[in-house]
Amino acid sequence: MIEAIATDTNTPVETVSRMFAETWAEYSEGARITDYLSLLVARRVRENLRWQQEMH
Repeated sequence: MIEAIATDTNTPVETVSRMFAETWAEYSEGARITDYLSLLVARRVRENLRWQQEMH
């Protein structure tokens, strides 16, 4: 999933991996249901990367 986001957004895997871990920590804190957490985190990371690219 991380490699796919990196490829789609032309971002280094290391950057995506760090963002994914940070977003995962933020979203999982206090979460009782985590079935779809990876999808939500992936969506947020992808959106953040696209927004950053549009700003540059």
